[in-house]
Amino acid sequence: MTEPLISQKIEKLTAVKGMNDVLPPDSAMVEWLESKVRLLMARYAYRNIRTPIVERTPLFVRGLGEVTDIVEKEMYCFEDRLNGDPLTLRPEATAGVVRAALEHNLLYDGGKRLYYMGPMFRHERPQKGRYRQFDQIGAEALGFGGAEVDAELILMACALWKEIGIEDVRLELNSLGQPDERLAHRQALIAHLEQHAEVLDEDAKRRLYSNPLRILDTKNPHMQSLVASAPKLLDFLGEASLSHFNTLTSILKSNGVAYTVNPRLVRGMDYYNLTVFEFTTDRLGSQGTVCAGGRYDYLFEQLGGKPASAVGWALGVDRVLELAKGAGLKDVGPRLDAYAIVTDTQALPLVLSVLQALRTAGVSVQMHASTGDTMGSMKSQFKRADSSGARFALVFGSDEVAARQVTVKPLRDASATQQTHSLDDIVEWATTLQSAA
Repeated sequence: MTEPLISQKIEKLTAVKGMNDVLPPDSAMVEWLESKVRLLMARYAYRNIRTPIVERTPLFVRGLGEVTDIVEKEMYCFEDRLNGDPLTLRPEATAGVVRAALEHNLLYDGGKRLYYMGPMFRHERPQKGRYRQFDQIGAEALGFGGAEVDAELILMACALWKEIGIEDVRLELNSLGQPDERLAHRQALIAHLEQHAEVLDEDAKRRLYSNPLRILDTKNPHMQSLVASAPKLLDFLGEASLSHFNTLTSILKSNGVAYTVNPRLVRGMDYYNLTVFEFTTDRLGSQGTVCAGGRYDYLFEQLGGKPASAVGWALGVDRVLELAKGAGLKDVGPRLDAYAIVTDTQALPLVLSVLQALRTAGVSVQMHASTGDTMGSMKSQFKRADSSGARFALVFGSDEVAARQVTVKPLRDASATQQTHSLDDIVEWATTLQSAA
């Protein structure tokens, strides 16, 4: 005979390491940031795109580059059990956005300005500001080749920092030029690194001939002097690439945007060319990059499409909110207008119809819930009402219900007096519950 389930010890399940729950009030901060971004994107004429969380693995291998940390070490890859397709939880969104643009021929009538929000997945060592599931917000301008669009995206990010109260971020710029310019720089860089092969760590030796540009982004302190003396890509740029970069910087200067040219800035994906940029801070420890992006004019071809210019950026929601909280962000959740106190379960049908009418009128109301047969004492309900943050308590006592009335008691304004309203005239007094908002 099988032992009853209730007596069996059941394993307690927890979240996957590095994939965290977002609970109130932090979830309200995420919603707040997302609402700010939606309004900002509308002002810049960017429209929302939503792509799948799961994509075919070759999309990222071809798009990001085989010899990148993301593809080599960090992607969550698996095989579809039904048809054997190699699939991956998206580690970033740009490749998926370009895939969608190609698949649905989005650029048939001209360029598109798009933005996205959603979770990404990378198998990294979890730490503050870096998780294995993390939310990103990004903007992508597809089909536009001019440096003015690069500038527009950077200005939009600057506008967001101002909108949410973040001040201590720095903008770093670089240009990766075009493929032929990078090839000339690559040859000079390899020659430089070969002359100092004894200084290279194992990761650098592995990348020396496959992706030497990424060596410039090393965090190894023993290699910093070697990297600092390496040939600079800016010195290999031709006239067109320099003109693109100079147009960008002149627009930023004219808009009062401070920046630093960082010749070591290369970014972690292979699809970038020309402009690359990062917004960084010292307030998040080693995770100093808050927002980053650049131009990727060859990604459409890499994914099998016709050539198309493109530029974009992405920001980490967790890191941005950490900065915003450090700048004083708090209590951004929805404000509760009223808390309903009910003394008798027999009154619940009437009370719920009143609360539904108030909610229809735009009032946010929380109803005290019973523990079964009883609603609890008036004292305990008032205590809950006060801790809820509501501005008013709606008291549905036996006398009020018998007279088809409700007593409205202010909870935040000691000088205000309580009032009694008829349940037959809800529309007339409902807005008074919002007057203190």
